[in-house]
Amino acid sequence: MAVDRDELATSEVALIAMATESWRLARLFSRSLEKLDANEANRYASQLRYFQKKLGNILESAGFTLVNIEGSPYDSGAAVNAINLADFEPDDVLLIEQMIEPIIMGPDGLMKEGAVLLRKLHR
Repeated sequence: MAVDRDELATSEVALIAMATESWRLARLFSRSLEKLDANEANRYASQLRYFQKKLGNILESAGFTLVNIEGSPYDSGAAVNAINLADFEPDDVLLIEQMIEPIIMGPDGLMKEGAVLLRKLHR
């Protein structure tokens, strides 16, 4: 049975949306672990790592990769939408402080831009 190109495109869009939302949920879950005592946090952290590994494996099997460039210098050519870019001067040296959404790469290149918050690098 042949796969319809429109169905494939719809499936890819759905997979990308699911991956993005799963990534966001995992980030939120990770931040909430900081509020737990050490024993509880360790147990839940193991479950989170398992979830992230499974998500990565599923995406990899479809030819996709989540890319997180948090902590990297900001480059205007990066595949991200810098949400707070207008808060800075053109000559400011900027770092990617937080990824809001991951970059998603596919077998043929960029599938989805990421979203980031920037901060000024103080020299």
